[in-house]
Amino acid sequence: MALARIKGQEVEILLVVNGEIQSALTDIQSFEFNQELETTEEGYLGEKGNRYDEFYKGYSGSVSLHNHSPDLFTFFDFVKDRAQRREPGTIVNIKATLNYPSGERQRVLLQDAFFDTMGLSFGSRSEYGATTLNFKGTEFRHI
Repeated sequence: MALARIKGQEVEILLVVNGEIQSALTDIQSFEFNQELETTEEGYLGEKGNRYDEFYKGYSGSVSLHNHSPDLFTFFDFVKDRAQRREPGTIVNIKATLNYPSGERQRVLLQDAFFDTMGLSFGSRSEYGATTLNFKGTEFRHI
């Protein structure tokens, strides 16, 4: 019997600002998370191959979502105010819960995420308003 693989319908993504779930950011279409690593390579005299090492540089990712509430702009304001040092203590965490078909559950907490360019786009008259949030941070943990 083949093992059942996890699908997007088994994944829940929450954006949390200062401990409060952002209800305007729930129509998630896609989610991506990456550990950022860098490798170095060095060659030494008398050796037949190079030596490698790796360095952890944090995490990165993106969330794409549809917009269903003007509260999206409240989230934009949180991030903008933090970036302009008006509210420097603002913390944005991203929590992903993966519910595997086996019944096992894995939670990933992306701590203190920082964002790149954010906005709202409309592809055509019949398309929903969409936002993509690209983020980076230093630490994540899985529970």
